[in-house]
Amino acid sequence: MRPMQNFDVVIVGAGAAGLFCAGVAGQLGLKVLLVDHSTAVAEKIRISGGGRCNFTNVGTTAANFLGDNPNFCRSALSRYTPRHFIELLQGHGIAFHEKHKGQLFCDRSAEDIIQLLLAECDAGQVTRWQPCNLKNIVFSASSPDETGAGSYEIGSDRGMIHTRSVVIATGGLSIPKIGATDFGYRVARQFGLRLVEPRPALVPLTFDGDAWAPYAQLAGLSLPVQIEVGSKKEKTGFLEDLLFTHRGLSGPAVLQISSYWQAGTPIRLNLAPNTDILQSLTHAKSTSRKLIANELATQVPARLADAWVQQGSGVGHNWQRPINEATDKALTALAERLTRWELTPTGTEGYKKAEVTAGGVDTRDLSSQTFESKQPGLYFIGEVVDVTGWLGGYNFQWAWASGFACAQGLAATLLKERAHA
Repeated sequence: MRPMQNFDVVIVGAGAAGLFCAGVAGQLGLKVLLVDHSTAVAEKIRISGGGRCNFTNVGTTAANFLGDNPNFCRSALSRYTPRHFIELLQGHGIAFHEKHKGQLFCDRSAEDIIQLLLAECDAGQVTRWQPCNLKNIVFSASSPDETGAGSYEIGSDRGMIHTRSVVIATGGLSIPKIGATDFGYRVARQFGLRLVEPRPALVPLTFDGDAWAPYAQLAGLSLPVQIEVGSKKEKTGFLEDLLFTHRGLSGPAVLQISSYWQAGTPIRLNLAPNTDILQSLTHAKSTSRKLIANELATQVPARLADAWVQQGSGVGHNWQRPINEATDKALTALAERLTRWELTPTGTEGYKKAEVTAGGVDTRDLSSQTFESKQPGLYFIGEVVDVTGWLGGYNFQWAWASGFACAQGLAATLLKERAHA
């Protein structure tokens, strides 16, 4: 029988948050064990940003995140900013560039970020067990009334582990083919913590086959749009690119809005946000004899113009005629349909296509300073927590910021205990 192995902290999950937290905690002087059920580390980093990893966004603020408590993320984000991570990259000699809207990518490969994180773990003398499956986590209180700090015994296929603290950094349910599991949620439930129901986020939206038939021909078409959900104070919108697919809508605009979309509610699209469609059609009516579709194609992609004029008969208008023969009412209706297109998705492409998981461990049960839960010595960081960033590098910044805050909290507690022992 293998002897019990002792560590200050066991971090479960070798993704962005887990690796970063392990490296920082190790370098602060803690004895760290990092475990993962997969052989590979940081698969999400490896495939993100087309293989170049959109590792942060220079414009990160708390406003770029959602969750039941949108203010929870403020503390961690303020203590570890994009500038801090950029300085770490520069220290490792990693070249990067900014695309649009503050998004930073590696010049060479996402592998550079992974090697940086592994090097930081090595600098902190972090022990890594991979692959390693955990069988159970048992808490032992240090005093009969359970007011003391206590410790944990963890059963694994590499033997028993004794530790003061456990950090869950197992991510969410998105992209199961690279190893996503519900382990973090199961641990939260085991120790009586609340969960906000997980759901796919940053995910394409789908529509009923028959209802989508008029638009399926547009698959592959991309264009900038204004997209919105909700109304009045609850309204959320983005100006991003839209992509038509055979099953529905994707592209940055839809991935962004999907995090806010609720089943059964409509989305609203302006397919020509940078132009006054009605004004241009009205002007063309007095100067042109071209077909409406041809005039419309000067303002939006030709395929979109063709698909739109074909729908006229269904809404009581003939849009397949020369523009000088069209009534003002018909042109107004056409412009309205293009700039205020309202439609209700029937669902999403699910976790297999979702970039992240919204929901997770309820932040009411976590410290925003240290990420320790109401269960003493049990911490949750990264995507497993009910904090979800926009598309564009924000979720990686959350991984770095929550991992850093957690490591600082662990060191403050455990090193103080060590000093008084």
